[in-house]
Amino acid sequence: MPEASPRGTYRLVAEALRKDIEEISDGDTLPSEATLMRAHGVSRNTVRRALKTLEAEKLISSVPGTGWRLSATPARPLVDRMTDLIWEDALTVGDVYPSESKLCARLAASRTAVRRALAQMEGTGLLTTVHGKGRTVRALPTEPEES
Repeated sequence: MPEASPRGTYRLVAEALRKDIEEISDGDTLPSEATLMRAHGVSRNTVRRALKTLEAEKLISSVPGTGWRLSATPARPLVDRMTDLIWEDALTVGDVYPSESKLCARLAASRTAVRRALAQMEGTGLLTTVHGKGRTVRALPTEPEES
């Protein structure tokens, strides 16, 4: 059985992450918790405590379904990004919307987060589910604003 970590190990991990953050571009996500665990040789709880420390310092923020991201660039909600896909893919009413697995890969989001966003889109009337055929566009959203 491995030895217990000395108190404050999360502070060392947080300090290492602070240095790593300096090299990350705005809007990029941090490595996964599992990757950080392996890189620093610590438990998931230690990694989470270090991430929470950086979150309290407003350096990073958690984006459900995506991971930890630098706070300087707030992430757009997943449902907004998924709604924009209707315009990006030039979909019209009746067209098939991308599958959950394709959305997960394209948006780098978890299946749970994608399913929640799809449920929101169905709730607002943008999509409808056709048994055996997947989701189709039911209505077009308002055009996205230029940034």
